Amino acid sequence: MGFLDKYAPQILGITRIIVGLLFLEHGLMKLVGFPAPMGTGHLMPLMLAAGIIETVGGALVALGLFSRWAAFVCSGQMAFAYFIAHFPRGVWPALNGGDGAILFCFIFLFLAAAGPGSFAVNSK
Repeated sequence: MGFLDKYAPQILGITRIIVGLLFLEHGLMKLVGFPAPMGTGHLMPLMLAAGIIETVGGALVALGLFSRWAAFVCSGQMAFAYFIAHFPRGVWPALNGGDGAILFCFIFLFLAAAGPGSFAVNSK
């Protein structure tokens, strides 16, 4: 699509911001119950670690601050989450609830390789 080539850095930047904010939302649900609580009571250690990675990583990716490293860590966390939480429920991602984890994993891997695009605090 040649007509969008000149907007590629801006589209990449907007994609990075949206993905980072969506990931941040998942972390905030685990840690502080916003915008909705995720379960009741204390979090298990793996869920607490996931919430911290999602909150900090999502914020760094959204801001474009150390976004390659943050995206790489977030990608690994999503791969780990898929095989720990979703794959044991079945092979098919649409049935085991893991399609979101797979999408986050590969979008973050792409962002780690492609860089932050436009609108980043640092563009390295």
